[in-house]
Amino acid sequence: MPGPWEGVNVLVTGAAGFIGSHLTERLLALGARVTGFIRYTSRSDAGLLAGVTHPGLRLVAGDLKDADAVRRAMEGAEVILHLGALIGIPYSYAHPNDVVQVNTLGTLNVLAAARDLRPRKLVITSTSEVYGSALRVPIDEGHPRQPQSPYAASKIAADAVALSFHRAFEFPVAIVRPFNTFGPRQSDRAIIPTIISQALAKGRITIGDTRPTRDFTYVTDTVEGMLRVAESERSNGEDFNLGSGQEISIGDLARRIAGLIGITLPVQQAAERLRPAKSEVTRLLAATAKAREVLGWTPAVSLDDGLRNTIQWIREHPGQYQPDVYRI
Repeated sequence: MPGPWEGVNVLVTGAAGFIGSHLTERLLALGARVTGFIRYTSRSDAGLLAGVTHPGLRLVAGDLKDADAVRRAMEGAEVILHLGALIGIPYSYAHPNDVVQVNTLGTLNVLAAARDLRPRKLVITSTSEVYGSALRVPIDEGHPRQPQSPYAASKIAADAVALSFHRAFEFPVAIVRPFNTFGPRQSDRAIIPTIISQALAKGRITIGDTRPTRDFTYVTDTVEGMLRVAESERSNGEDFNLGSGQEISIGDLARRIAGLIGITLPVQQAAERLRPAKSEVTRLLAATAKAREVLGWTPAVSLDDGLRNTIQWIREHPGQYQPDVYRI
């Protein structure tokens, strides 16, 4: 019996990125036909989909800021999973205009094209950063939005525009809000690959503030949550947290990773890695009852198992990491 994705035409924006590449490969495995919208480069860089060949995969290079390119890529799509974004918080300090153009206006371009072309579902990918530092825990979907970085502001605005399209045009749009996703292929812009690559190659771990807590979710669980949102009619006009419901401080995370590797290393703080004091999100802990009750989604991979998988992948791909470089 064919599954719900067999033969379905799907557009994935940001398909060449960390989560997007895992999502694309999962959709292909489920029998979907996927158009991956990826950012154009003069090198025809397919990102993390480089080398992936599948008869159901078509890659389209363009820019989310180009409304015509977005519309052309969307033609014929039945489901759109919108992940394309500029996600670096330090990058948003340096280039806020670029971040808003891509994340907010790029999302508007996706929504406007979808309003006219009428796919049966559009899923917008948000971020736990929209909540800012927790005012209450666990953080449910009704928690106040607090823009503590230009990145967070750009995503709050994108979420608001998406929900406005649902209400104004009765459009089937839903929002998925991953907390800190991690796993194989993630760049060392993110904290877990940063710690792992340093622990494997250096005699110390250098990070920013060790006190903030985060809620980490393994990438295959995030992908499954995204698919559940896309499949559910009850998700229309709603937003859903995807998190583990557990928190760990960055300092404890570094020590945990070192322990899984089997070493003990000093953890040092570098000033260049610190966020401005009022911009640092000090605590994130997801409430996941809504995703569990509406979607039947719960994470399946523990933090330790996910870290072991990620450590092994980074061991096997050392050339993709530069432990001495701070990436924004």
